[in-house]
Amino acid sequence: MTDPADRTVTPELLLQAYAAGIFPMSETRDDPAIFWVDPMRRGIIPLDGFHISRSLARRMRRGGYEVTLNHDFIGVMDACADREETWINAEIRRLCIALHETGHAHSLEIWQDGTLTGGVYGLCLGGAFFGESMFSHHTDASKLALAHLVDHLRRCGFVLFDTQFITPHLASLGAIEVDRADYRGRLAQALRVEADMRRYSVCSDGAAVWHRNTQTS
Repeated sequence: MTDPADRTVTPELLLQAYAAGIFPMSETRDDPAIFWVDPMRRGIIPLDGFHISRSLARRMRRGGYEVTLNHDFIGVMDACADREETWINAEIRRLCIALHETGHAHSLEIWQDGTLTGGVYGLCLGGAFFGESMFSHHTDASKLALAHLVDHLRRCGFVLFDTQFITPHLASLGAIEVDRADYRGRLAQALRVEADMRRYSVCSDGAAVWHRNTQTS
């Protein structure tokens, strides 16, 4: 564990940790310490294997929502932490905001009637996107966020979407588990890729995103 009072964990050190295949967590929101995690099994979403259910496809084609990139990074991060149990403490929040300010951390937001209803945030290195957390305040909002994020990552040249762990929710969307050695190999390849979240504007057209997904999955 580390003591954030020492400020020994810098944004630069955090990027080095992700490049080495490890990431930070905290026991609770109020615990000032963080610890490093290197799972034996790693969750990833294959960018050519994202699963859009029929109900989600109908929702995307119907529209009625807006999608933005980096419009409210802090709002997304705080919404992700606003739950009874969270590993996002003040130190992790500080580090991620600092990385957002340097262009290494990004958020994708879902808006309905001008209200932030869902989103996801994570960090980027090379062609790897490390998904940190997501939230939903409206039915399917987090699924919409992931669908639009996967589309954006593909368009911008990314080759690895790391979800850290796998949950039933992520598995229903196409996430799989790989062992540590497999993950390290994928990560090494991704770090050699030059991708850029700002290469293209994020697409708000759900029907277009759904159509592109059917061509790749």
